[in-house]
Amino acid sequence: MPSIAKPPVRHPALPVNELGLTERDYEGPMSTLCAGCGHHSVTAAIVRALWEVAVPPHMVAKLSGIGCSAKTAAYFLHGAHGFNGVHGRMAPLATGVAAANSELLLIGISGDGDSFSIGIGHLVHLIRRNLRMVYIIENNGVYGLTKGQLSASADVGSTSHWGTAGVIQPIDPMLLGLSLGATFLARGFSGDKVQLVPILKAATGHRGLALIDVISPCVSFNDHEGSTKSYRFTRDHDVHGTETDFVEPRPAILAAIGREGITDLTLHDRSRVRARAVPQGYDPTDRDAVGAYLREAHARGEVVTGILYVDPSRPTFHELLGVVQRPLVAVPYSELSPGSAELERFAQS
Repeated sequence: MPSIAKPPVRHPALPVNELGLTERDYEGPMSTLCAGCGHHSVTAAIVRALWEVAVPPHMVAKLSGIGCSAKTAAYFLHGAHGFNGVHGRMAPLATGVAAANSELLLIGISGDGDSFSIGIGHLVHLIRRNLRMVYIIENNGVYGLTKGQLSASADVGSTSHWGTAGVIQPIDPMLLGLSLGATFLARGFSGDKVQLVPILKAATGHRGLALIDVISPCVSFNDHEGSTKSYRFTRDHDVHGTETDFVEPRPAILAAIGREGITDLTLHDRSRVRARAVPQGYDPTDRDAVGAYLREAHARGEVVTGILYVDPSRPTFHELLGVVQRPLVAVPYSELSPGSAELERFAQS
């Protein structure tokens, strides 16, 4: 069933961002996913985040593989570039796009099957390369397109739609990322847009790969009693590892959090945010400590969300390879192919 185009109606009272665009300008066609699917909320959070940071739509490339998650890329930013690849091969596609045009913001949409099963080898190397990219995993613990078999992210003991309990240790993308040297790791919940939007905004500003694991319940095959990826379980066990907000780089705003653990801050645009103290001693730049905290929380049955680890110091894909600053798509053919005589001279030098 094809997606349904939305009517191009723009109400004159809709607020606009600094590009003069409304939030409607960042939407796509109507979704054909199941009613209540967590992916709808993820799409809405992406739309809001990109609108708020005023990303030019034509400077975004959307990439996906196969699965329910792959359809999400069609439902936001209709004015962007896009490529829907084959199962598990989104990461090499993204690498090729980045190599050709380093100025594009890459947004990859994947699922737990697409990333942790057939595509895990490609995901591992994408993390190693530290490509500038927002990589969103819509994680529901099942293969929704093939009627709900447990995926590689399903917890031990979590039951499938058919009553079968998982017995194989799951892949945790946050611990996987920590072990491979990832530079931005975050986990969100599709039912918590207030937290997910600033996570996504921060990810767009990261200079390397931003890997975001979003618990996004499948209402058709994994939203029942016994599932650890259901709406109820995630709401009951969600622990904010960090209280997340995103402020674009400006002069520093200094404040101390009071005894109650909460303080109000006035930002440069005169808007106000409320800051809350994170767990005692939590340091999102300490790789070993973050890993230990996540393992301890998992043992307690907690789902830790927020921006969990950040390392802006590691070189990116283009810096590692010494790629020229100018995007390759902007380099004229005469420079890309200087001719046989110049190549012969280069070979002799």
